Amino acid sequence: MSGSLSELHAIPGVCVNPDPSTQNFVFQQTMFRIRDPAKSLDFYTRVLGMRLLAKLDFPDMKFSLYFLGYEDVKDIPEDPADRTVWMFRRKACLELTHNWGTESDPNFAGYHSGNSDPRGFGHIGFSVPDVYAACKRFEELGVEFQKKPDDGKMKGIAFIKDPDGYWIEILNADNARQFVGWGK
Repeated sequence: MSGSLSELHAIPGVCVNPDPSTQNFVFQQTMFRIRDPAKSLDFYTRVLGMRLLAKLDFPDMKFSLYFLGYEDVKDIPEDPADRTVWMFRRKACLELTHNWGTESDPNFAGYHSGNSDPRGFGHIGFSVPDVYAACKRFEELGVEFQKKPDDGKMKGIAFIKDPDGYWIEILNADNARQFVGWGK
């Protein structure tokens, strides 16, 4: 890991001064395809405490989109059109895409999480106030772990799995200092 900001900016391929036309761009969403919306919505709202911000149905194409995030319920517009525009202005939403029928199809094998060959997508991450307390709660709720906080070399971080097997990193921002200068 690079130490100074100038070292970070010197990494090949980094554009230090992005084009001004990108000034108001926002990283708005990451999308997961899901098998069963009831299971996934329960996991992300009850287990991880996210709020369902919007739902969009596309009956002619037989799929639904569910958008989740960490927003105060009093800020969410009541009008569906206003809410949709508002939601697409939020940072870091999670989009769950449900292709109708997968939840009841016995031949549906599920989606590739990216963490088995061929590897690709890895995980999303959630910063929590206390990794150990969060993981104790996850364990009590029966959440599947890929890595518990004290497993492996990287202590104080965990990986849990959602109902479709996607990995979710659980971290605490203050504990991330341990990774600066790792292996030096």
